Amino acid sequence: MTVIVRHLGMQEYSQVWQQMTSFNQQRNQHTRDEIWLLQHPPVFTLGLNGKKEHVIDAGGIPLVETDRGGQVTYHGPGQLIAYILFDLRRRKEGVRHIVSRLEQSVIDYLAAKNISAKGRKDAPGVYVDNEKIAALGLRVRQGGCYHGLSLNVDMDLTPFEQINPCGFPGLKVTSMGKLGLEETVEQAMQDYLLFLCRQFAIDEITEIHD
Repeated sequence: MTVIVRHLGMQEYSQVWQQMTSFNQQRNQHTRDEIWLLQHPPVFTLGLNGKKEHVIDAGGIPLVETDRGGQVTYHGPGQLIAYILFDLRRRKEGVRHIVSRLEQSVIDYLAAKNISAKGRKDAPGVYVDNEKIAALGLRVRQGGCYHGLSLNVDMDLTPFEQINPCGFPGLKVTSMGKLGLEETVEQAMQDYLLFLCRQFAIDEITEIHD
């Protein structure tokens, strides 16, 4: 089955969250899986198990309490967002397996850019020298999953100092740009998509630029 890849540009978090929820509620056994690639304006998001005390000082940045897994993180321009709207029953895969595949897709992508990265058993995500470069969070309802991952490409990392990233006080955050790799988010999306599709055995896609 062909997977639809939507390039959504810059989109408000709450609006896209509502669209993902509606998509998952309305899907049936014939609905094709989708991947949404986009960026968000500055926003802090707090997962279902998130604790507000991990938001040190939101300042003027909106805080959205969302329904994904995980704690608090930051999204902003210069960050690659990849949301996966997959039918897990059709794929016969559990959420832990999906998370591992997402992590590995980022690790493989960064390896192709000569950046050595790895996951951590105690904290989902991808790290370079113990500094977090990608965050993950999923939601599974009625056999379908949504939300996904964020990869720091070339962005202002200062807002991460206003939170305990993913609930870990003092956790350092990095980006591809900080590591010396100059790449636009748009180029990163195209390059990363190859590794994401490879990890999920997707051999045919239909790309839509909204």
